[in-house]
Amino acid sequence: MLRSTLYIYVPFLPLGFRTHNKWSKIKQRKGAEDAKKSVVYGKASRDIIAAVRGGGSANPEQNSALASVIRKAKDSGVPKENIETALAKASRGKEKGQQSVTYEAMSHGSIGILVECQTDNVNRTLHSVREILSSHGARQAPVKFLFQRRGHIKVEAEESKQSSIIEAAMEGGVDDFLSWSDDPIGVSGVEFICPPDQLANVTSQITKSDPSCKVLISELAYAPVENTQACVDAVRLDVSNLVDALEEDSDVVRVWTTLEDNPFESN
Repeated sequence: MLRSTLYIYVPFLPLGFRTHNKWSKIKQRKGAEDAKKSVVYGKASRDIIAAVRGGGSANPEQNSALASVIRKAKDSGVPKENIETALAKASRGKEKGQQSVTYEAMSHGSIGILVECQTDNVNRTLHSVREILSSHGARQAPVKFLFQRRGHIKVEAEESKQSSIIEAAMEGGVDDFLSWSDDPIGVSGVEFICPPDQLANVTSQITKSDPSCKVLISELAYAPVENTQACVDAVRLDVSNLVDALEEDSDVVRVWTTLEDNPFESN
């Protein structure tokens, strides 16, 4: 009896062809990771320059806000050379063409948004911000009255030293304070608000009273005048996506919304 044999042709691909698709995916993934790093590094550079300008010194030992920004940059994985380059630019005043601008916008009819930018080309930045707002269903609108400008300081300190820190901050001119704790990791501290023009002074008073305390935040913030009314999760997600898109723009330094809770309003 004759048996028929079925032959299946399997083409041989050179090694280069077989690995091409895998290599393309690796390159795409690496490209996306590099893009994310570029955004983080760019924002860190602008934050450092702004902190030097605001604090009047490029020495983190004399500028607590700068020390806080540098610490954040390091925690985010920003290389040492990038930090040093930003400090050098700020010190030499090479950013003379830069200016700070803030854009106001409204989302979902009642949610206020402030977009702080630092740019050397206002027209370019405005066009970019408008495009992002429009693509997420938001629009420019006067909303600054929904916010209050103030200094915001958050420090981590041992519980036994918090009383002396609070006393020093009160002497420096704080408006209010509250204690905070993160039980899972066993740390605690104090959070303060103060007039914008007293931020540097209060931060300095705090660090002088306890050099071992860790300044987590020292910044000029826009806080909601009132805590925003409850809204559905879908709206919060939409606004969160909008904020992410805005902060990916290289000229955007910080985005504030009225969805952010104001813990001091409940005091």
